[in-house]
Amino acid sequence: MPKLVRLYIESVGLGFLISAAFTAGLLWLDIAGIGHLVLGSDIGWIAAVMLVVFNGIVFSAVQFSIRVMGMAEGEDDPKGGHGASEPVLVPVAARGPAKTGPNTGPRVRR
Repeated sequence: MPKLVRLYIESVGLGFLISAAFTAGLLWLDIAGIGHLVLGSDIGWIAAVMLVVFNGIVFSAVQFSIRVMGMAEGEDDPKGGHGASEPVLVPVAARGPAKTGPNTGPRVRR
């Protein structure tokens, strides 16, 4: 079996285990009354299964992405910009003194 497929299957299994624990905690702690709704209904098990499945999809994707990004090789190059380049002075022509203050806008006669 290829390494990436094995990694994906492991991530899916771990994601669904986390999802089952998350759903159990959600029902046990009765967050926002969800535990009461699910356990008090005769078809509440469908809601619990849906919570596990949909959260399992999300948690599996997160687990897989974390593990794939963790496989990246480190770079020895300096980060940011162009490496060890020296700063360069750029001449800029001045247009006159800067006007600041409350009366610097155009004058309008009334």
